[in-house]
Amino acid sequence: MPQEKSLFISEFVAFCLTLQTLNFQAFQRSNSPSATASHYKYDPPWPLLLHRHRSFSTCSSSHRRPLCPSVRAMVVLGGRVAWACSVLLLLQLAGASHVVYETHLLEAEAAAADVPPSILDPELSTGYHFRPIKNWINDPNAPMFYKGWYHFFYQYNPKGAVWGNIVWAHSVSRDLINWVALETAIQPSIKSDKYGCWSGSATILRDGTPAIMYTGIDRGDINYEVQNIAFPKNKSDPLLREWVKPKSNPIIVPEGGINATQFRDPTTAWYADGHWRLLIGALSGASRGVAYVYRSRDFMRWTRVRKPLHSAPTGMWECPDLYPVTVDGRQNGLDTSVTSSPKVKHVLKNSLDLRRYDYYTVGTYDRKTERYVPDNPAGDEHHLRYDYGNFYASKTFYDPVKRRRILWGWANESDTAVDDVAKGWAGIQAIPRKVWLDPSGRQLMQWPVEELEALRAKKPVSLKDRVVKRGEHVEVTGLRSSQADVEVSFEVPSLEGAEALDPALANDAQKLCSLRGADVEGGVGPFGLWVLASSKLEEKTAVFFQVFKAARNINSTKPVVLMCSDPTTSSLNPNLYKPTFAGFVDTDIAKGKISLRSLIDRSVIESFGAGGRTCILSRVYPTLALGKNAHLHVFNNGKADIKVSQLTAWEMKKPALMNGA
Repeated sequence: MPQEKSLFISEFVAFCLTLQTLNFQAFQRSNSPSATASHYKYDPPWPLLLHRHRSFSTCSSSHRRPLCPSVRAMVVLGGRVAWACSVLLLLQLAGASHVVYETHLLEAEAAAADVPPSILDPELSTGYHFRPIKNWINDPNAPMFYKGWYHFFYQYNPKGAVWGNIVWAHSVSRDLINWVALETAIQPSIKSDKYGCWSGSATILRDGTPAIMYTGIDRGDINYEVQNIAFPKNKSDPLLREWVKPKSNPIIVPEGGINATQFRDPTTAWYADGHWRLLIGALSGASRGVAYVYRSRDFMRWTRVRKPLHSAPTGMWECPDLYPVTVDGRQNGLDTSVTSSPKVKHVLKNSLDLRRYDYYTVGTYDRKTERYVPDNPAGDEHHLRYDYGNFYASKTFYDPVKRRRILWGWANESDTAVDDVAKGWAGIQAIPRKVWLDPSGRQLMQWPVEELEALRAKKPVSLKDRVVKRGEHVEVTGLRSSQADVEVSFEVPSLEGAEALDPALANDAQKLCSLRGADVEGGVGPFGLWVLASSKLEEKTAVFFQVFKAARNINSTKPVVLMCSDPTTSSLNPNLYKPTFAGFVDTDIAKGKISLRSLIDRSVIESFGAGGRTCILSRVYPTLALGKNAHLHVFNNGKADIKVSQLTAWEMKKPALMNGA
């Protein structure tokens, strides 16, 4: 074992023992302004501390390795499992990043941890969000439509509910709602993916053949990343049940000074001028995120374009995505190969390894120079996100049947790894969303795919023209609200009482929400929904708006709308990560109207503000507000009255098929 690695093991064992003396709840600080950088079980110091030593690769902050399971548990449980962290660390460092965890050790952790009974309650298992019947999942991979079927691949651990042993699981659907799990599609089987089959994308070639490009790990001492290709064994099979890897793999390797340990996640390719093109995410130097362009005539031999498509000083760019959107406000999607024109813009998205969020810009892609220029250069500094909550490693695809672009994204758990092992599963996918460019051209709009509405119960519950006064809350009854779809339109009669926005918070919605929360009285708002609420309101998650007058240092007089998801009182279980999530809503509230849609699914709340301009997904784990004991309220904690012009709520059925779950 190298001396450096041996020294680090000693240091880390000492670190584990030191943790026994700490008060772990002080590190959660879910109401603190510092709790803004991650949706895992730790605040910013944790990933930075663990990420600082590259030899500790399998416990870094990458989305493939969120935290080694024992570290995640220790953040909440303290010294009871410090010994297990040391053991698992040794196991991980002795092997490669394609780890086979010792299940009996993890089960021992779970047995010793006094997992709350509510965590094991079936009422916390999601009803209509995508997940397999058991075990760990993370990134969505290679979604596509082929011969009448939607195909969805995803990173999956067939051996347990923690990250490791990653393969490409595969499910198919006719409607994006009902899913059938097939056999594993891609797993380590060749030299260039011996130590891992990580994320990638699908491309339908010009002759109709699907091709999957994915990142493989071919060295066990470091995460040496190369790009591989796989084709269906029988392309006449609409289910694409078997995949083969050509002997020519790997087809792209990290040459020319590229950091071989930060070079992954090939995109869907696009075709023009006789060449295919794709992007690979990378890290240049210590902190510059990069999207490299590769070109090929035959999809097998690839050459890197001299200059990157785009880069920014944001840290590693994982799971990049580049796709066209129309500028005329229509909701139609475009095939990935459509190029920029006066009627077409492009979206460049990256998943930031250091921040754990998905950011995007809208701009112009020049095919001749192979460069991308964002319309707003400041956008590179994290102004726009797909989702301001628990949402990462997203992937889009073009649906040629309904001519739409669909977005998938992964939502991890916010309990502990010990809890995950005890319950036997971890991770879900957000509801697939249709995405298109807002008529203003400044940002994307997102909305759940229309097929989801087939799960709505026939008889909704309604509330109409109800004024909600200062400090009042109104319960919405007549439905089982633990699994529901709620749409509500609010009217704000007057904005006169809105508070002035603190200039220091004008660009930090997350901090603003964490400081204020849902319970601090404001001028106009907070107003919105309490979901998954217990009968006496000991538990509740607030999804709400608050309106502010524009800050003095901003060249605008338009009122500012904050949208926030506040789960700080979502559960009586103290061993949870419960951060507030927030984003500003680019809408004209001066007209006095704003809408909210919340998809409630037992342990997930997925919300869409102002028709999908701002989206927030939260994971919550109530102990009381489970099943029939969950309640739904409209609330107003602002001084100004708020009117519910229309609220419609549907119970949601479970899909007939969900991978056997």
